[in-house]
Amino acid sequence: MSRVERTLVRNTDSSNKRRRSGDVVLGDDWVSPDGVDEDGLRARRAGRGFLSLRTSPLTRKIVMFNLIALNILVAGILYLNGTRDNLVLQRASALVGDAELVANVFEAQLPETGPVSLAAERERVAMILSGLNLRNGIEVYVFDDEQMLVGQTEGTNQSAALTALAPKETGRTYISDGLTALWALVSGPFASEKEEVGGTVEAQLRGMIPGAEDGQTMVDSGQDLLGATVISAVTPIMRGDSAVGTVGMASPSGEIDALVRGERERVLQMFVVATLVSVGLSLVLASTIANPLADLAEAAELGRDRNARNSQLGRIRIPDLTGRPDEIGRLSRALRGMVGALYNRIEGNEQFAADVAHEIKNPLASLQSAVGTLRMVKRDDQREKLMGVIEHDVRRLDRLVSDISNASRLDAELVKEDEETFDLVKMIENLNQFLGEDAKGKNIDYIADLPNEPVVIQGLEARLAQVFVNLITNAISFCEDGDAIRVWARMRENRVLVVVEDTGPGIPDDSLSKVFKRFYSQRPEEHFGNNSGLGLAISKQIVEAHGGVIWAENIRPTEADITSAPLGARFVVGLPV
Repeated sequence: MSRVERTLVRNTDSSNKRRRSGDVVLGDDWVSPDGVDEDGLRARRAGRGFLSLRTSPLTRKIVMFNLIALNILVAGILYLNGTRDNLVLQRASALVGDAELVANVFEAQLPETGPVSLAAERERVAMILSGLNLRNGIEVYVFDDEQMLVGQTEGTNQSAALTALAPKETGRTYISDGLTALWALVSGPFASEKEEVGGTVEAQLRGMIPGAEDGQTMVDSGQDLLGATVISAVTPIMRGDSAVGTVGMASPSGEIDALVRGERERVLQMFVVATLVSVGLSLVLASTIANPLADLAEAAELGRDRNARNSQLGRIRIPDLTGRPDEIGRLSRALRGMVGALYNRIEGNEQFAADVAHEIKNPLASLQSAVGTLRMVKRDDQREKLMGVIEHDVRRLDRLVSDISNASRLDAELVKEDEETFDLVKMIENLNQFLGEDAKGKNIDYIADLPNEPVVIQGLEARLAQVFVNLITNAISFCEDGDAIRVWARMRENRVLVVVEDTGPGIPDDSLSKVFKRFYSQRPEEHFGNNSGLGLAISKQIVEAHGGVIWAENIRPTEADITSAPLGARFVVGLPV
């Protein structure tokens, strides 16, 4: 977008701000100028619930993306969680220590001399086992050197201190159980065969005995008949350098699984809570994004439907969301400005059409009267006079239509034409050459006072030349024999001021604010019909499209006395450099 185009939009928007705030766009408390209430739009807005997933694709996307991120996070936590491995390691270390302590107890009770057979000492083995203080659920098996079971016990007399330190029961794991059942249901048709479970604890321990015969403690984890995880440890009972038996210990069946399941259940519970919070926050976030966007879209669609029906039910309502410090606030502000600019342009066109009709009506009425009178007069001198009136009115109409055509096309041409860089001083000097001749032909002094250095600006040279031609020719038309016109320019920081002064009659004080209006003309009687009143209005439009300003003032003998008679008129054009 060129600078001229941007300035046109900015100027239209600024003029819209000077209008009544109730004319264009407000929020829910808006009342249209003609009292029309948009019942459908209000009803949809009032009926919009907090849970707008069904009607808002944007809300669904926000909720879905937040849940996807949360699910990935929880899945990663569960996948990378080392709780089970840590528990297995801790339980295995404790079990090895307990097994070696029990083996030491047996070794201390063995006779120092003579053959030793644990199978023959079953009562002694049972007595030693009964004296052990074991953690609840721990199973102890004693085998002789022939791998025959000679004693067995299970820990039931755990100390109160150890019970207090033990993890509490986690209760039912509804989420884990439900997910496990769902997975079994889904994966069932694809499973090739049922997984085999482990054997008895005794069989698992007996299978580990060969590895412990050389004096090493063996530890392993497996599954019992119910599929629960069991950690087993086997250590030899040594007498000298030979093993006379082995002690096998197994952790409580399913203890590790229960702890892991409880830990996973707590993670899943936090996931459910986080999911609910995430959905709630997503809905709140979506309501602050999707609902305002829906309001803006509905307002725009309403305007589109009205335009399709050529309906005149009032102005388009754009919700007032400019108080929001985000992109939606910017969008609302832009749409409000755009709608206001469009309505301003429409009203301007309507007013322009009304003014055109009024201005054309006057010469047409004069022509109609002259033509009607021409049919009735008989004298040649009267007929010649009426023909002169008709010719004058025809020229006036031709000039008026030409100026109206130029004014109506000006906005489009300013936007379409490409800006270029040019020397403003050189352009004004070229204008001074032929306009100065016109002034001198009427015995008017023409003075030019321009900078010696070039003043380079960017814009439409032909259009700006049209501005200065209008100003200088206006000054020439108001000057009489012996008057003077002065054209001068000065640099002021980042702007250049171009001034056209004359020593004519000046401008009436009540007309200083009107001279730039369309079709306004303040001229002597002898100039009637020679100007359309569009020249200064067009000049103002061109200057403002270039980001500049233009104003008119009277030249007075002293600035202290504003009531003194003016010495002439001054038009000032300020353009950015």
